[in-house]
Amino acid sequence: MTLKQNLSSWQPPLIGAFDDPKKKGVKSFKLSDCDPSYKPFSSANKQSDKAAVEALAIELDELQNLFYADKRFKLLIVLQGMDASGKDGTLRGVFNRVTPLGVHTMAWKAPSEDERAHDYLWRIHQHMPRAGEFMVFNRSHYEDVLVPSVNGWITPEQTQQRFAQINDFERMLSENGTVILKFMLHISYEEQGIRLQERIDDVTKHWKFSMGDLEVRKQWKEYQQAYENLLNATSTPWAPWTVVPADSKTHRNLMVASVIKDALEKLNLRYPPADPALKGLKVS
Repeated sequence: MTLKQNLSSWQPPLIGAFDDPKKKGVKSFKLSDCDPSYKPFSSANKQSDKAAVEALAIELDELQNLFYADKRFKLLIVLQGMDASGKDGTLRGVFNRVTPLGVHTMAWKAPSEDERAHDYLWRIHQHMPRAGEFMVFNRSHYEDVLVPSVNGWITPEQTQQRFAQINDFERMLSENGTVILKFMLHISYEEQGIRLQERIDDVTKHWKFSMGDLEVRKQWKEYQQAYENLLNATSTPWAPWTVVPADSKTHRNLMVASVIKDALEKLNLRYPPADPALKGLKVS
């Protein structure tokens, strides 16, 4: 099975597909149709999957080196998901072999007073990758739609307005050389409960836990609906979403790494032309 076939059920229809007469019958994406325990990229052997993740990490290191040398592009990777869906684990598992010089991460928290004094995308734009760099977002600008809409801080009309603004923002980035890959790490309610309990029971993981996590868990259905709305409204040709079944940590990493590798290979990356002054040069 090809990568495209593996992804067919996990990527929402791109914006415009609903209006394309050649694609009659395109239906909105249902998050409830995506089983968080499913493993579309798995070999059915956990050890083989772990070895595949490690091999992909090495390949991503090689591709990042070429990406950095090429400098025609920037790469923005967005990791979104409910609490305990594995955003930190994905960072460790997928990018553990990539040189730190070319990969940067940003973990987004609630905006500061200064950030709230600006438009909600102001703080985001300051952390876009430079030419040749990977930037990985742990949470993202989508928090500024998800949280306010679930809590009723913005109206449905304002929610749709923000979706449109984000689409335009990402289109501008894309038109200026930023490749955007967005992953929604899709965990089940049951698995989240197990992982949150582990954080409570293990004193070394207390720093990962907040009492607010339990309040958000009470809003599970509301957040699932908010995510579904978001996926249908903001999966664009220039910044597509991929839903990643994330109950299995190994499979989660395998799927994310596979999609990133495929996207990089499609860029036809190349090293810059050789410096003629170096031809025949001997170091004495």
